[in-house]
Amino acid sequence: MRLEGKTAIVTGAASGFGEGIARTFAREGAKVIVADLNGPAAEAVAKDIGARAKAVTGDVTKAADIEAMVTAGEAFGGRVDIVVNNAGWSHRNGPLLDVSEAEFDKVYDINVKSIFHMVRAIVPRFRKQGGGVIINIGSTAGIRPRPGLTWYNSTKGAVNLMSRSLAVELAPDNIRVNCVAPVMGATALLGQFMGVPDTPENRAKFVSTIPMGRMSTPRDIANACLYLASDEADFITGVVLEVDGGRTI
Repeated sequence: MRLEGKTAIVTGAASGFGEGIARTFAREGAKVIVADLNGPAAEAVAKDIGARAKAVTGDVTKAADIEAMVTAGEAFGGRVDIVVNNAGWSHRNGPLLDVSEAEFDKVYDINVKSIFHMVRAIVPRFRKQGGGVIINIGSTAGIRPRPGLTWYNSTKGAVNLMSRSLAVELAPDNIRVNCVAPVMGATALLGQFMGVPDTPENRAKFVSTIPMGRMSTPRDIANACLYLASDEADFITGVVLEVDGGRTI
């Protein structure tokens, strides 16, 4: 098992990509903190995974809640080795001037500021123990942006670049930082991404722009994260790994 003896925190792990990552990491031997704002859903996922998982309810936009996730990980596994910053949000696809300031603030708080909070909580621990792994979930939207999601696109551009900058600064501490950039997948945010009208025809139109002919799945993203979290990738840092079926080519 590729993560035997490791402890990981996965945010937004009650559904979608995060759930897929949590299940894959546990299958590969890690103890996993299933962290999510939706406590009952996180509990259900952790219960289904079994003894290798523990649910923690928390809001990634709050520093105290991030600290509680890290503390829970230390209590559960002895130390934290891997953090996956997966929790994300989007305003609805539409004209940029239709997005309110409150919606703008929310998408930046969840997608960007949450990583700021996690870095401040986990990096001192990683430095003390001699290393660790951070994986941020970015997006192809931050590489090949399209109209309708301008403010969301900009948050993912920030995540993609932040990951590379963190990698350079933290490399001397043996802290690896990488980013996985998925193309759109059939998660709870799909309706937000598609906008109005969200029809089978519009989904098919989007899929037609992906050379491999389908959206991403939790399995796709989880497998990419598994590799980057494993010791097989111990000389890989600062990568923005596009998991997109060729979308950004």
